[in-house]
Amino acid sequence: MALGSPASASEIETSQTLEQLNQYSLEGTGSALSPVSNSTSELVTADTEAAQVTSVSQLSDVRPTDWAFQALQSLVERYGVIAGYPDGTFRGNRALTRYEFAAGLNAALDRVNELIAAGLADKVSREDLATLQRLQEQFAAELATLRGRVDSLEARTAELEANQFSTTTKLNALAWFNFTGASADGTIRAEGNDAFTAARTPPDNRAAVRRIDEDPNVIFSSLVWLTLNTSFTGKDNLITQLAFSDAGLGSPANLYVSGGLYNTWGTPFTDQIASDAAVDDRRVILRELAYDFPIFGNGRLVIGPRVNWYRYFDGNRFTFFLTGAGSFNSSGSTLLNTIDRGAGAVAILPIGEQFDVRVGYLAENNEFLPASLGYGSASRTDQGLFSGTNTLTAQLTYSPSNNFGLRLIYNRLNIQPIFGQIGGATGEPIYGLADGGANPITGVGIPLNDSSGHAFAVSLDWLITPGFGIFGRYTYGSVELDRVGFGSRGLNSQSYQVGLAFPDLFKPGALAVLTALVPFSVTRGQEFLVSGFGDGGKQYDIELSYFLPLTDNIAIVPSFYAIIHPNNFDSNPAVYVGNLRTQFSF
Repeated sequence: MALGSPASASEIETSQTLEQLNQYSLEGTGSALSPVSNSTSELVTADTEAAQVTSVSQLSDVRPTDWAFQALQSLVERYGVIAGYPDGTFRGNRALTRYEFAAGLNAALDRVNELIAAGLADKVSREDLATLQRLQEQFAAELATLRGRVDSLEARTAELEANQFSTTTKLNALAWFNFTGASADGTIRAEGNDAFTAARTPPDNRAAVRRIDEDPNVIFSSLVWLTLNTSFTGKDNLITQLAFSDAGLGSPANLYVSGGLYNTWGTPFTDQIASDAAVDDRRVILRELAYDFPIFGNGRLVIGPRVNWYRYFDGNRFTFFLTGAGSFNSSGSTLLNTIDRGAGAVAILPIGEQFDVRVGYLAENNEFLPASLGYGSASRTDQGLFSGTNTLTAQLTYSPSNNFGLRLIYNRLNIQPIFGQIGGATGEPIYGLADGGANPITGVGIPLNDSSGHAFAVSLDWLITPGFGIFGRYTYGSVELDRVGFGSRGLNSQSYQVGLAFPDLFKPGALAVLTALVPFSVTRGQEFLVSGFGDGGKQYDIELSYFLPLTDNIAIVPSFYAIIHPNNFDSNPAVYVGNLRTQFSF
């Protein structure tokens, strides 16, 4: 007799009716376990999701003249254990194994037990109970096996829950191996004593220039980021990122750069020192710490003592350092945002389907800069959140489709001088180092007070076809240099970048990128630059990279950079950089 049919229903082959029961109640619901695999004998989760059937007429391939119509009608109306496939079909001609049949029988038993426990035993006919009892006996071995496997699965799940790191925390990791070399066509001229400092020299009080005659050795370096994403409500996220790397002075191209240009041109973004390069140690550092939670419906608010500016602003798809253009100069604007990470907040507010507005205020708290030299404004009692170095950023994003993104960015900044100069790691939109110019009496550089400025940028990426895209940036910056005892004077500059992208080149998931950029072109105030102006030339960076995924977790990324007129010296020969990166993500 068919399970769930009225007492007056005609005799129907029991196994046939329960085949349909199994098909709908187990495979169709998406919430139960699917039948046991014939080949592996392992329970797997159902992969076909469907809605519960409330009327047999919802099944498009079951007609009133079919033998199963009456039985299915009873099962739907009396027991509610039938669910159809997403396309509304029955598929009653599918053959089942004994284990699959037993899985369906088990679901039916659970439903009947629920009705009895709820005091609704009168809803279950005696014939159905007798049929179930007989089938329990006939399929006792299979039911015992299934229940044993469920018990084992529950035990293993409980063990995993008891031993996992945190029920609310997910660990993500990125690790990089970098094989990097750099070579120049001849002697390179660079301003400053090294990559970090610069000064004026008598008698003309111009920027000191050094010469680099030897190429650096090829290096093999590493960098690791460990990111803990913790959710307390399911809608929030506490981001904690740790970083560590090799010690040393960083990528080979840093040997050639002028003062204040450490980790700029010719340096792959992942070929960096996690902590302070001057300390030359292997500490594990806190790179990022911020809490992200929803506001105003679809909006988000991010607040924390070390918020990563680049996580939320100027997100160009083709210059994302993991897969796209990968040097410090090409992965983001060279003149935008004085700080990388800082204390403060960022608000993200979607406007309809195509726009969003982002506003952020951050006080400098970079992890790689030494507090002993005056960095870390946010946590210093003599500077705090609103003195020292800080930035206010606003971005309007227009994205009419997933293939197009346009970002308009405004950056208001206040910069604290270090040793009377502005620039270096906290100097944008100054690319190099600036002071107040030569003192007309002593000839030495005039020191600076805290100075303010602005930067305006536009950033575009457009995937024109599935295999071809274009991108670009333009940034204009202006800083009013507050000179101690000599008033304020302006220094203006610009940078621009264009590029071509070739997604899925030779392999799905791959990305080839060709880009050219001018990192720093001075339009006013070059006399205040102690480093960065060179001999008035214009530097060009040309980069080619190819992201090639080997697996879901491993990729290799060969890159080649050609730096024309490095350090803005027209007289400088070109510098060439090669980098082979192996990238692990898990």
